[in-house]
Amino acid sequence: MNSYSEKESSEQPPSLTSPLEKGFEKIVTPFHHFIRDQTVTSAMLVVSMLLALILANSPLTNEYYAFFETDVGLNFGDYTLEMTIHHWINDGLMALFFFIIGLEIKREILVGELSQPGRTFPVIMAASGGMLLPAIIYTSINYGTGTSHGWGIPMATDTAFVIGILALLRGYVPAALVAFVTALAIIDDIGAIVVIAIFYTESINMTALVNGMIVLAVMALINILGVRQPSPYFILGGLLWFAMLESGVHPTLAGILAAMVVPSRPRLSPGWFVRRTKTLINSFENKEMDKEEQETILSDDEQHEIVEKIHSVADKASTPLQRWESSLEQPVTLLVLPVFAFANAGIPVDMSVITQLLTPLSMGIIAGLVIGKVLGISLMTWCIIRFTRASLADNVTLSHVIGIGLLAGMGFTMAIFVANLGFSSSPEDLAAAKAAILVSSFIAGISGYAWLRRLGSRKALI
Repeated sequence: MNSYSEKESSEQPPSLTSPLEKGFEKIVTPFHHFIRDQTVTSAMLVVSMLLALILANSPLTNEYYAFFETDVGLNFGDYTLEMTIHHWINDGLMALFFFIIGLEIKREILVGELSQPGRTFPVIMAASGGMLLPAIIYTSINYGTGTSHGWGIPMATDTAFVIGILALLRGYVPAALVAFVTALAIIDDIGAIVVIAIFYTESINMTALVNGMIVLAVMALINILGVRQPSPYFILGGLLWFAMLESGVHPTLAGILAAMVVPSRPRLSPGWFVRRTKTLINSFENKEMDKEEQETILSDDEQHEIVEKIHSVADKASTPLQRWESSLEQPVTLLVLPVFAFANAGIPVDMSVITQLLTPLSMGIIAGLVIGKVLGISLMTWCIIRFTRASLADNVTLSHVIGIGLLAGMGFTMAIFVANLGFSSSPEDLAAAKAAILVSSFIAGISGYAWLRRLGSRKALI
């Protein structure tokens, strides 16, 4: 931390708030820090999942399912767009989740872990092993059955859960491991997106698809022309989502495509930002010195205008990609993902579901996630380190990678998403797939946490 930051953090600015506001801040500020913690997203997902399971196995089970099967529509003249609440969540709200994933992918490719080929290669190969081996295991168990097309389910990893558990292990694992996991999850997400787009699309309406590509081209054009206001992108993004919905391609992919054309360059340089901000701050300071003691910024239009200009300058010196990712990340992780979990994790737990855990479908998912993920990631990483000049980041060992491979077996959000696509016409198979995903995620989470915790404790003793 630089000296300016230390000075800034040690100084307490004079407060203009009332005693009531100060009391409220003492409650709100810790809560704000709490919800920004990485573990909270995981906790929210667990709570939503448990609530869904409780309702699905309670006297309210019929009301639970009936609510999500309620039709909700929009009318545009003679045209009606109508879907169940369940579909609006899976096809609509989740587009925002995929938009955030797209922004993360673009940022990582431009300036993150994926921008450095030397450090990226081992991660790409590890992620590839963690996707291919689970799919192979599932396919070998389900070969020749009516559920063989579910091979994409165990390929998925739930980033929120993995990062959340690593946050719980803070102090037991090297910081570089988080960067490794982030890059691994990004590549895993890219793989899941490709699988959904190519293998889980039943039919294509080429006219609607072409219309979507035209909308995407317009979005790319306004980026080139320097448009950085959010409204044009979100309006066109909505049209892109509608075109994808009509095309037969899963509409959530519109979120990924829209993110790819979000501007990643600031309008003005950092040097201009420094000079302009200093000028504005000096002007504000001069106005402050000329004011009467009882005057506030509310009564000084010129000072208010200077503050507005500083805000505008900050916007021009930052990128829309960073601003939009930052502003959308919390609503998506704290609202969209828990709502998705609540709508999709409710399965009846009875002897029939327990029996279905022994079917090829469930066994393929469990074996793929719990065994395939850790073997695929670990073995591929070992091969790359052993037979090439590639290496892992400082303080990250193959033992750490094994722990990450175990945690990667938590498929949850993405795995359930793919299961919905693969078995939407077979409620019995879908329930079995969800049950297998929940069991796998529990086993993988516990085993991965225990492995990394023991590894960290053992190293601490040395």
